[in-house]
Amino acid sequence: MNHMPKALAAAPKEWFRFAAVAQAADGATSADVYIYDQIGENWWGGGVSAKKFAEQIDALDVDTIRLFLNSPGGAAWEGLTIMNALRRHRARVEVTVDGLAASAASVITMAGDHITMNRGSMLMIHDAWGFAIGNATDMEETAGILGKLSDSYADSYAARAGHDRAHWRELMKAETWFSAEEAVDAGLADTWDDADDAADAAARFDLSTFGFAYAGRAHAPAPPVAVIKTPDSTEPGGTNRKENVVANDDFKAGLIERLGMTDADASDEAVLAALDETLAEQADPTPAAQLPEGVVAIDATALAELRSQAAQGVQALAAQTKDRRERIISDALASGRITPASKDGFRELLDADEERTVKALAAMVPNTVPVAEVGHAVGEVSADDALYAAAWGTDEKEA
Repeated sequence: MNHMPKALAAAPKEWFRFAAVAQAADGATSADVYIYDQIGENWWGGGVSAKKFAEQIDALDVDTIRLFLNSPGGAAWEGLTIMNALRRHRARVEVTVDGLAASAASVITMAGDHITMNRGSMLMIHDAWGFAIGNATDMEETAGILGKLSDSYADSYAARAGHDRAHWRELMKAETWFSAEEAVDAGLADTWDDADDAADAAARFDLSTFGFAYAGRAHAPAPPVAVIKTPDSTEPGGTNRKENVVANDDFKAGLIERLGMTDADASDEAVLAALDETLAEQADPTPAAQLPEGVVAIDATALAELRSQAAQGVQALAAQTKDRRERIISDALASGRITPASKDGFRELLDADEERTVKALAAMVPNTVPVAEVGHAVGEVSADDALYAAAWGTDEKEA
């Protein structure tokens, strides 16, 4: 999975071909496509150009595409582009690895709705590599790009076989080679075929020229036991896993956007945790997030208690007001400001306008009751005048 292979083809050659479109008795159409070369067009016209491949794939109006693959890989970005061109097509994609699906070719394999490993075939995954010229900053930028590129490949393997990105990155860093059966057991393929009439993977590549750590599965250690799943069938032709490959990365990106997450590279665990939180909020019949601004949700029991306390408070306030006004009347009687006969009238005035009535009582001459009143000094107010003023707002009586 390199940016540029160390060894390039010496002369132009056919880089991929399409067999004639066939139509079945039921009207379904199909086309056979062969990729038997490096991924990425080289300077001499060899290799598989993602641009040309995508153009011809998009022009195919068929129900099924049968892709036969034998490639040592090559340009990583080209491999991703070819994979997505196949995934985007409406047709069912059936991939058969005839010989080798290494590096960038392994991610093209992941485009299959069904993947078959043919007799003696191999699949290899490894971290992206490349080269750069420049200062330390240039090197750091290149390292960052290679890391993200490798993550993209790891996500493609995870979308088909399960596990997380970190799991596949470890296998990629170790450059892991899978035999046909091992690829199926790892979940990277659906079936392996060892029939006598299986296609002979005649195309051969000198793997020592590609910078791989191992020159094929025969020279590489077996994949870690942890990556091998327990297959439903270990017999040739038995289907271990059949899943229609969906745009897992697009689906995850859509979830992240809809959940309002700001980290576009959030792990699967983080996305699931955010989804659980959102579902929990939706399960609440009165979630705080859905209430109008300024409105606070409160438990029904607590609300009933608050209402009871409020009613008690109103009663207590009414009792306090009554006691206070009774004391005002009592004080006015005791100070000789009003007569017993007028107290009910003043009590009604207190209920109607306490502030004005209190002022009127304060302005009255004390100790004038029960002496008969024949007049009063200038500035002094009689009980009758005070009662009149409190009731009508003036002490000017009509003639």
